[in-house]
Amino acid sequence: MSHHTWREELRSRGYRVTPQRQLVLEAVRELEHATPDAICATVQKTASGLNLSTVYRTLDLLESVGLVTHTHLGGSSSSYHLAEEADHLHVVCRGCGDVSDTALDLADGLVQRLREEIGFDADARHLTVFGTCRSCRDGGTGA
Repeated sequence: MSHHTWREELRSRGYRVTPQRQLVLEAVRELEHATPDAICATVQKTASGLNLSTVYRTLDLLESVGLVTHTHLGGSSSSYHLAEEADHLHVVCRGCGDVSDTALDLADGLVQRLREEIGFDADARHLTVFGTCRSCRDGGTGA
């Protein structure tokens, strides 16, 4: 995003700044990898009348203006985080379910090979790698 604040960004695109949009954005910031259900539960602590369909519509709008982005971390729901914090690779343990963020440049070799070998420009910011964390692999119980 440019130097605009999220409020300025919405206004510059012709959208109003509403309490619902602010609450959803604050929940995404607070929860980090948040599903729409988790965002809704957090928002409802402050605004009990806000429903899940409003959360989905708000997330769609916030993503279309570039304020949030989503990824798939397993399960049926997408997980949302702030777009300004999206430059990382997601690593998900199939054993304990732990989700970690790691440096995006760890995927550089893969991205380069995809480009060179099949002409594909990968967006590694939306890459989620599933596997087994060290704790689970070493026989620990995980998180």
